[in-house]
Amino acid sequence: MTSFPELDSPSPTTTAWRTLLALAVVFVLLATTGWTAIRQPGNTDPRAAALAAWRTGSIDGHRLPDPYAPPRQLTRFFDTLSPVQRDRLARRYPLVVGNLNGAPVPLRYRANRLALQRARQVERQRMDDSSLTPFGRREAGRRMHRYTSMLGGGRQILAFDPAGPGRAAEVFGDLSRARHVAVVVPGVDTNILTFQKTRRAYTAPVGMARAVYSAERAMRPRGGYAVIAWADYTAPVGTGLDAATGKLAAEGALRLRAMVKGLPERARVSLLCHSYGSVLCGVAARELSPSVTDIAVAGSPGMRAGHVSDFGTTARVWAMRDADDWIEDVPNLTLGGLGHGADPMGEGFGARRLSAARAEGHSGYFTPGTESVRNFARIGIGDVRSVTCADRADCGTSPSA
Repeated sequence: MTSFPELDSPSPTTTAWRTLLALAVVFVLLATTGWTAIRQPGNTDPRAAALAAWRTGSIDGHRLPDPYAPPRQLTRFFDTLSPVQRDRLARRYPLVVGNLNGAPVPLRYRANRLALQRARQVERQRMDDSSLTPFGRREAGRRMHRYTSMLGGGRQILAFDPAGPGRAAEVFGDLSRARHVAVVVPGVDTNILTFQKTRRAYTAPVGMARAVYSAERAMRPRGGYAVIAWADYTAPVGTGLDAATGKLAAEGALRLRAMVKGLPERARVSLLCHSYGSVLCGVAARELSPSVTDIAVAGSPGMRAGHVSDFGTTARVWAMRDADDWIEDVPNLTLGGLGHGADPMGEGFGARRLSAARAEGHSGYFTPGTESVRNFARIGIGDVRSVTCADRADCGTSPSA
């Protein structure tokens, strides 16, 4: 049963019951998380200042392009520059160059390394700032340690913005040469401090992407693929009002589309979306680049659609949910902007349903050894004929490669 009349015709009694249940869920979420969950105090915005400087800047007498220009246009601009000129821009505007879709990937890595070094120094000074509360100084310390970690071990940071809760994206593999690129899109409570975790590592974007990449390497050792941990959007905090609406998903979808357009032209792209990340992917699907061949969602509360045909995309849509994921109990309906629509695992939705065997709970889909992470990896390398389905008929009669 869904709230979409074209899919079913529920009785008035059933509709009223589901509406009341949905309202009850919303009120419980608001009561337990509080309205303050969606009103986080913001930090200063150094990237906004960098963008303002970029717009009035130049390189050897030539004006700099619009930072939000189409990625192909930005690629052409950087193609006209010498290596010395590119490096000069990266050093002068690291928070701009490091986030420019269309800029050379190695240049973005270098720029983000510079931006992280500068952000780390800021937080180190804030740790000793007596004007801050003890909590503020502790948070500065946590950020300083996070930036130090992101600077280590030859890590490939594709995007970085320290403003507010912070955003980032990291690449595993050789993105410049990849023929297949998988993008991991996480859900609620994603920010710079939860970008990676030591405990429960595979519930954080870095651990999720690393698990998929490791599974891909086991399946295809010769390479030719990359995985992106994409936490470059403002995610809802907790399961409050923002998590029940599509506002942040719509904003994130714009960023996801732009990032995908900036990937290598020859690469085939798959989106691997978890929880609220699947809401974002559903919104983005309406205007995705044709390079996206697959959208796979796990633990989805809905994709703001009634059927896969609503997306208007040629990409295959896959869905999975393990047996003890609490998301199954969330009502799949929309009411005054609340809710995310039909259940992607529902028979009437039209998604190809994958096995999530051995995954446990709402956050267990990327744990190594689970069938869910193996299915993500198979999709990520384009080996869709070897996926395992929830049951024999769930992946279609003959999924095409």
